[in-house]
Amino acid sequence: MAEVLTYERFDTDPFKDIDIDDETKGAYQIIKWAYEHYGDSIVYSCSFGAEGMILIDLISKVKKDAKIVFLDTDLHFQETYDLIDRVKERYPSLNIELKKPDLTLEQQADQYEPALWTSDPNQCCYIRKIKPLEEVLSGATAWVSGLRREQSPSRQNTDFINKDERFKAIKVCPLIYWTWDDVWAYMERHDLTYNELHDSNYPSIGCIPCTSQVSSSGDSREGRWTNFNKTECGLHTANSKPK
Repeated sequence: MAEVLTYERFDTDPFKDIDIDDETKGAYQIIKWAYEHYGDSIVYSCSFGAEGMILIDLISKVKKDAKIVFLDTDLHFQETYDLIDRVKERYPSLNIELKKPDLTLEQQADQYEPALWTSDPNQCCYIRKIKPLEEVLSGATAWVSGLRREQSPSRQNTDFINKDERFKAIKVCPLIYWTWDDVWAYMERHDLTYNELHDSNYPSIGCIPCTSQVSSSGDSREGRWTNFNKTECGLHTANSKPK
């Protein structure tokens, strides 16, 4: 039996040279390997964005009861919650969990300040997203993410298999070679549901206070944390501890 690839044993992405000329640009092969290799010790942390619909569809073909975790900050758009309900109907065997933070919004306001996201979005993201994912991944060896190299400069060096220094786990990113056009072409071919906000110039959808419409130019993270020098919530950066 092959030795399990763990954070401690990671050296380099074993799939750097695979053929990406198939319909999924290597994504299906990576997902199949990941779920066969890690079994129940891999989790997909899904934001239910456009990339998430692709990964859910591909994962369901490999492991019908895969664990999918949505970090429910209590600040998401109603359209996102409606989409989750539709996904549950289409893939009833998937184990979809809405993971909430330890603090309610009211408790967060009491301990820090009201609308913390307006003054310290990094702290808010840590409380409502990073810490909950730490708890989810505490018993997992690997997790799946929908990062694409095209999304932003901070993501352009992402590999299929990555050593995640933030969560001390293996991070599997099957969609690194996909373009935004690839994502929508696949959704159309396979008649996948998606968040209706995408039709109103929201390429990246997160919490309501920190998500805005974008112009026709710019990278797909342009609409996140407007007026802050911030394009990541911290899930994909090694340096994301609170003050």
